[in-house]
Amino acid sequence: MHHLLPLLVAVPLLGAALLIATGRRLPRVVAEAAGCAVSGGTAVLAVVLLLNSSPPLVEWAGGWVPVGGESVGIVLTGDGPGLGMAVLVSLLTLAALVYSWHYFDEPPRRHAGSFPALMLLFQGGMCGFAIAGDLFNAFVFFELMSVVAYALTGYRIDDPKAVQGAVTFGVINSLGAYAMLMGIGLLYARTGELGMTKIGRGLDTAATHGRPDALVLAAFVLVMTGLLVKAATAPFHFWLPDAHAVAPTPVCMLLSGVMVELGVFGAWRVYGTVFSGPGGIPSADVERALVVLGAVTAAVGAAMCWYQRHIKRMLAYSTIAHTGLFLVGVGTLTPEADDGVALYVLGHAGVKAALFACAGILLDRYGSVDEHALHGRARRLRTVGVLFTLGALGLAGLPPFGTALGKSVTEEAVGGPLTVLYVAASAVTAGAVLRVAARVFLGLGPRPEDAAEDETTGAEERPETRGRLRRVPDTMTAVPAVLLAAAVAVGLVPGFADAVARAANEAGSGGAAAAVEWTPAGILLGLLSTLLAVGLAARAVARPGPAAAPGWVRPLRRLQSGHVGDYVAWLLLGTTLLGALALPGVLGG
Repeated sequence: MHHLLPLLVAVPLLGAALLIATGRRLPRVVAEAAGCAVSGGTAVLAVVLLLNSSPPLVEWAGGWVPVGGESVGIVLTGDGPGLGMAVLVSLLTLAALVYSWHYFDEPPRRHAGSFPALMLLFQGGMCGFAIAGDLFNAFVFFELMSVVAYALTGYRIDDPKAVQGAVTFGVINSLGAYAMLMGIGLLYARTGELGMTKIGRGLDTAATHGRPDALVLAAFVLVMTGLLVKAATAPFHFWLPDAHAVAPTPVCMLLSGVMVELGVFGAWRVYGTVFSGPGGIPSADVERALVVLGAVTAAVGAAMCWYQRHIKRMLAYSTIAHTGLFLVGVGTLTPEADDGVALYVLGHAGVKAALFACAGILLDRYGSVDEHALHGRARRLRTVGVLFTLGALGLAGLPPFGTALGKSVTEEAVGGPLTVLYVAASAVTAGAVLRVAARVFLGLGPRPEDAAEDETTGAEERPETRGRLRRVPDTMTAVPAVLLAAAVAVGLVPGFADAVARAANEAGSGGAAAAVEWTPAGILLGLLSTLLAVGLAARAVARPGPAAAPGWVRPLRRLQSGHVGDYVAWLLLGTTLLGALALPGVLGG
């Protein structure tokens, strides 16, 4: 089975190459069907490999196996978490391609295969990153998925806002990638290795007095900066709302559904295999750094989510808030938290992709994603309204959604005040989405006042279809329905949660057992966050506040300036903060 691992990357890349080569001659329906077939075939292969991944599969691409313990080849590692992410990537890519069936304006003449080809390249890069066993090739796949994501974000090149969002996305993520590459260079200089496991062993061997030195700290900070930029962790997060506001809806489904989560996955993987030994960074310092950054990210994301009326930006800030919760769980460095985050990510992927799909329907039906301008206009879209509401309840952590089970397990693992953060962030983000559902699909409450001067409304967005939809295609409603059903299945299917936990434990904690099950406390906390979300939405709908955000929110809004130079400055500040949080391990011994 291990010989099939390279196909997870090769199949979508080959499919993309064929679509690019033949797209000029293929009818659009054939090109789109071919994209779905390649993406679906890769998903099936990933599932087959996942079912046979115990013990983990290891493949040296091209037959460049180690000789005398030394290697120069590309190693791919097919363990439960890596292959699980490859399955998630492939299934969401398939869902996005099905959703986009005859979705956009007719592409330029004789270029019918361009969009599905880009989506397959994106899938191949993400799958490669998920199963990469050495840091340099993880960086290569990191860059592949990033470059394709820039192109997909600015796919409508005739729209200046799309180009600007793509450029901002590209500059910030490229700087993060350069930081990651410099960190890899430092690790290679110290150990002479690129394989993650061998780097970890080399750091342990070279450790002085059982503690890291400044070079190891610098490498940790640089590599983690690149990964946390991809994860849109505060203060590296500014590119994400700008990109989501202009990216095509199927691309948003992937950006929020899986690409951002791959950044968190990368941070978990790199720390566990490279920096967790005696020559790496002490666990107390890593925990402090990740938990602090995660908590700040969750708080900032939730606050900004509540004060958005641009629906796609609102969902983007919700992604930032939940990414913060994922990072807090990963940062506690316990098997129980790893299990909870894994389930949380799976449930969140289905819920968030479904919500973006519903937002795309609003854009293409009414030419707007402005909550205020759409007040009561979508009453006829009953099915879409039901799906959007269910997605909001999934964000809140309502049992039996997989988000609720993952949130419950993680809350129990982190304990204490951090549980309050989980409940509050889930309630605020879900309350914002429920508020949109009540106003847009039911027309409840008075219409809010006009926008403040510094507010992005989303009222004059261009539909992504040839013209405004008079009838919503069945594929555009079937996809979010299936995604939400899958999010529920994560929490309900017997044995699924245990299988996810077992895979995460084998890869991240040496097989340490951790029970994953619904608990009365977890169910009550899920119901509490849901009730709070409903209450917040009801109050906002019944008594709309002033158009301007309160004074304490305005500075956060001004930080989202749209100027790439400002975002670069925040990236540098975030790198410095990460280093300061991890520094005691070098100084203290």
